[in-house]
Amino acid sequence: MPAVRTRTPLSEAEIARRARSALIWSTVFTLALWVLPYGDYVGYPLLLLSTLVHELGHGIAGAFIGGDFDQFVMHADGSGEALVYIERGTGGAARAFIAAGGLCGPAVAAAFMLIMARRPTRARWTLAAFGFALVLAEILVVRNGFGIAFVAVLAAGCLAIAFLADDGINQVSLVFLSVQLALSVWSRGDYLFMESAGPGAPSDVKNMETALALPYWFWGGLCALFSVAVLVVGGWHFLRAPRPRSTKVRRQALRTPPG
Repeated sequence: MPAVRTRTPLSEAEIARRARSALIWSTVFTLALWVLPYGDYVGYPLLLLSTLVHELGHGIAGAFIGGDFDQFVMHADGSGEALVYIERGTGGAARAFIAAGGLCGPAVAAAFMLIMARRPTRARWTLAAFGFALVLAEILVVRNGFGIAFVAVLAAGCLAIAFLADDGINQVSLVFLSVQLALSVWSRGDYLFMESAGPGAPSDVKNMETALALPYWFWGGLCALFSVAVLVVGGWHFLRAPRPRSTKVRRQALRTPPG
């Protein structure tokens, strides 16, 4: 007769401890890539991840205000473009919001993932939702071969982990993704204070200056502060101590038997 083994569910404290360990090791691993030889080659997919979320942030912000997120392309050098159509005469605030959507998108996504990674079951469904969202983006807006290939691989990886791996792997994976997006706020923070994104191409903060006045570095600093604030909130929710289970005993009504 085969032996049957049962797995004892982890306590809230053990789940929180595992999540914090995943956060620490993900951060150490990513920081090590910045200083170790050939670390940039290993971290190349992580660079593309931040580009993906940045450009999708532009597109989602545009769709939020009623624009048409038409297409997204990603290049092998880590650059990308999102094309959003808006109505003629749309105000400067709306155009600035679209520009800020890409700059703040990675921080918002990282904070949300951290909050959801606190519990393994939520981590699984968040990873699955992210994978399905990438599939939807692949169909609707990704328009160049390199972008299609990268988004397809990332979507397949997220969905495979979500539906085939155990809860612990899902939790660690979501924490890892959130760390990459959070650290990209720092690693690519110089873009917040650049006037140009390339020859003849204004940066996002320069577009915000054109739309709203005030210098581009002001908007870069404001986006940086917002990103930090969002990450602090997400990190606080992720790291706060688990609530103790209720010790209340459910009362049962006592009935007197007839007779």
